[in-house]
Amino acid sequence: MRSDTVKKGLEKAPARSLLRACGLQDPDFHKPFIGIANSWNEVVPGHIHLDKIAAAVREGILEAGGVPFTFGVPGVCDGVAMGHKGMRYSLVSREVIADCCELMVEAHAFDGWVGVTNCDKITPGMLMAAGRMDVPAIMITGGPMEAGRLDDANCDLQTVFEAIGQYKAGKADEAQVHMAECAACPSEGSCSGLFTANTMACLTETMGMSLRGCGTMMANDPRKLELARATGRRIVELAKAGIRPRDIVTPASIRNAIRVDMAIGGSTNTALHIPAIASEFGIKVGLSLFDEISQQVPHITSLRPGGPFSMRDLEEAGGIPAVLNRIQGMLEDAATVTGPRLTEIAASGKVSNDEVLRPIENPYHKEGGIAILSGNLAPQGAVVKQSAVSEKMMRFTGEARAFDSEDEAMQAIMAGEIRSGHVVVIRYEGPKGAPGMPEMLSPTSLIAGMGLAESVALITDGRFSGATRGGSIGHVSPEAFDGGPIAIVQDGDRILIDIPARKLELQVPDEEVLARLKAFRLVVKEAGVALQKYRALVGSACDGAVLR
Repeated sequence: MRSDTVKKGLEKAPARSLLRACGLQDPDFHKPFIGIANSWNEVVPGHIHLDKIAAAVREGILEAGGVPFTFGVPGVCDGVAMGHKGMRYSLVSREVIADCCELMVEAHAFDGWVGVTNCDKITPGMLMAAGRMDVPAIMITGGPMEAGRLDDANCDLQTVFEAIGQYKAGKADEAQVHMAECAACPSEGSCSGLFTANTMACLTETMGMSLRGCGTMMANDPRKLELARATGRRIVELAKAGIRPRDIVTPASIRNAIRVDMAIGGSTNTALHIPAIASEFGIKVGLSLFDEISQQVPHITSLRPGGPFSMRDLEEAGGIPAVLNRIQGMLEDAATVTGPRLTEIAASGKVSNDEVLRPIENPYHKEGGIAILSGNLAPQGAVVKQSAVSEKMMRFTGEARAFDSEDEAMQAIMAGEIRSGHVVVIRYEGPKGAPGMPEMLSPTSLIAGMGLAESVALITDGRFSGATRGGSIGHVSPEAFDGGPIAIVQDGDRILIDIPARKLELQVPDEEVLARLKAFRLVVKEAGVALQKYRALVGSACDGAVLR
């Protein structure tokens, strides 16, 4: 066992002495040592219950004859960080989390480990660590929050952000905003729509890195703790058998994850996280793969933010096994930590609601949830969640309003300066430019809340929340900081967006574009120490914003 490095032999007496202070006794030094990376904290609603899940994982490890060691990792709540400088730290935390897991697992020579996770950057960070170390590992995601209820309809965090836009447009008063605020987040768990956290939970199960049923099981479901115990038991079995993450996650697993992503209409953030995760597993994934699969796999659900259903609806319709069943003819065979192979799980999946989870012959959209655009404004690609775009915005030409920061754009939107027919361009918010590539749910929600979601587009080298809907195009690459064409867009320029044709074009003569690029002057934003290090190491969004 790996842990023999710290527990076997006379020369390891000092290490054993320290471990005895933690409660270990002679029999424990003959058992597998299993780490539990617990992202519990009292800031993130998706994490406030993870202490209970980690405790149940611990019970399962003990039951199976292992020795559990729990350690903490950070977790940023994107909703709380949204709209101020704190949002610059969210994507940065993904790499920090991967490093934290590597530090603890490698420093203490654990034989296996469990990632107790739930939200946007935490799950990808732990999966990256799993691929990097290739030590037996399982993830258990904490589960979705219940949807809130407001005016006899489901609501969630997106409702609150859009309520502010309604207030700015004179369509709601402060009391109505307060009612939305109090109703939207009624329980523990990750926000109840198919936003980034829940998308990644679903894709983790699809990749085979969490037990069957984990991805959509609700946070407050009593079965969750039993699943956690089963996870604890299973990691001991994997450690004893020497089954490693790279035995589970293969190129086929990654392609299957993208297929499910397209079928359910997941967050555009997957176009950052899947390439980064794949990279740590030694697998190359580019944006072109997302678009290729998007044109093969139909969108068969209609979950928030683009539709009426919540994660509970998907869970009750059969969860990820049911999704796999729907698209089983498109899947490749792959291993899972559960034991049965993915194609076996797909064959046994049961669909209990044909409207929440439609047959592929009757999809909500003929193509998958994400489209990759390119053109002279995004030579290396840009990402849009086409399943959350209305038909009116699928082809759109508008007049540019260009801003060098989200703050400047927000001021213009709130001042009523953005009108129907505008294309809001927000630059210097990419991985290097911000730095940190912040999400921009605030401006997109303001636009939607003001009733402009079908007449105003937003383009950025930053990224969007999984809760974003409308003509919002992110990850424009190269980013402005790298001298990408988005840096030279001027107010009044015409911009063409054609999602079916996958085009994003600045309608300015080529010679004018070249002249502007020649005269280009870089905008450098101040950054703290952590962000400066990130800026120096991070790569392009089109490659997953991984550190080099």
